[in-house]
Amino acid sequence: MRVLKSTLGFSLLGLMLAGPVQAVTTVSGTVNASLVLTTSCLINGVVGTGGAVFGALDFGTTTTLFDTANAQVLSGAGAMTVLCSAGTTPTITLGSGTHDGLAAAQGTRALANGTNYVGYDLYSDSAHSTPVAIGGNVTLPVSTGAQQTVNIYGKATGKSGLPAGTYSDTITVVLTF
Repeated sequence: MRVLKSTLGFSLLGLMLAGPVQAVTTVSGTVNASLVLTTSCLINGVVGTGGAVFGALDFGTTTTLFDTANAQVLSGAGAMTVLCSAGTTPTITLGSGTHDGLAAAQGTRALANGTNYVGYDLYSDSAHSTPVAIGGNVTLPVSTGAQQTVNIYGKATGKSGLPAGTYSDTITVVLTF
């Protein structure tokens, strides 16, 4: 019996000298995650930023004796397109051009070659029955997040006495959504 007591005594002494027993501790918590999305639009497949190119209105080539020339605003792949965040209502404002009013008898806008002008107007339909005034809007339906086609047409009116050359204008365009 004596052997058993001293073995038990030494075991207890060893445990006391080893120090206090450490308990396992668990700490729980959370990580907060967030993402802020802002509305945005793509114009002809490119993110809309300042200096965006909405397309080109190219009346083509004709003689100086033409009566009318028609064109549509086109991008590289066809008609202008806008893809805006769902729930937004995109509106395109066709602002002033560089030479507005300088060919008043032929149109509200003007293509210029020096001091020579060819008048033209913009329309929201191919029949040229719905004009879009300077500063006028083309409002699209509420976006579902799908690409929308924007049709803008031009009609230039000729006049006698125009010299041959390249006539041009630059129109300001604003997309609001």
